[in-house]
Parts: sequence; structure tokens; C-alpha cells
Amino acid sequence: RARRRVQGAALAPDVDVRRQREVVDAFFAAARKGDLKALVRVLDSEVVLRADAGPGSPLSVVHRGAQSIASGALVRFAGEERTAHPARVNGTAGVVVTIGGQPVSVMAFTIVDDKIVQIDILADPNRLAKLDLRDVTSR
Repeated sequence: RARRRVQGAALAPDVDVRRQREVVDAFFAAARKGDLKALVRVLDSEVVLRADAGPGSPLSVVHRGAQSIASGALVRFAGEERTAHPARVNGTAGVVVTIGGQPVSVMAFTIVDDKIVQIDILADPNRLAKLDLRDVTSR
């Protein structure tokens, strides 16, 4: 895997959606429990998180690295305030995150060799309002 990265070849994402779901579920279980080590274990060391919260939002960010992203997940998902509802996002395992039953973000995960290598978050309220997420959030 490292040799492919150095040579610039893209890594092929895992295609088994069931296995993707297991990795994503492990991510959220570790975050809810406050288990930093378990979170880091499911993240690739060079994982990238991109959050789009809308034009000009200070919440539109890019984070890199397993430790940084795991620490952020602990802050956001420990406790009961946010609920992660399993969903298919662009054909892969993802979640719709709600607070008080209201969608606040959609998260898509790219998984390679059972590790999360990329997390894309749509948190733009204007774009979220245009999505029909009722089937996902009512489960």
C-alpha cells in the first residue's frame, strides 16, 4: 500500500458494502464509548476528512491524520446528543447525523483494506434541506 502511495497510484476502495458498514459502525461505536485507541485503529494513518458546511462557513474544513480525526470524533460523538443513522451515500456505507431528530450532516466514508482513508461530510444547511432524508432518520 505504501509503495502505491509513493508512486502516486490511487488505492482501490473496498467494494463489499457489508464490510464497509462494519468498519463505519466500529468507528461510531468507538467514538460513543470514548475509545481513542479503537478509533485510531479503524482510521488509516493518512486519513483525510473534508467538511462542507456551506460557502464561507468556518466549519468547512479539511483535517488530516488519524489522531486528529479520532480526537474530533470523540468530541462530536461521545454521548447521546448526535445520532448516526446508517445510510448508503453514493453507493457506499455512510450515515446521516441528527440532533434532536433533525439532520445536521451526511457523512460518506471511503474504506481501503478495512481502514477509513477518507471522510466527506456535507453539513451545508441549505443543501441538506433539499435532500429527502425521512426514510433514513425515521428508522
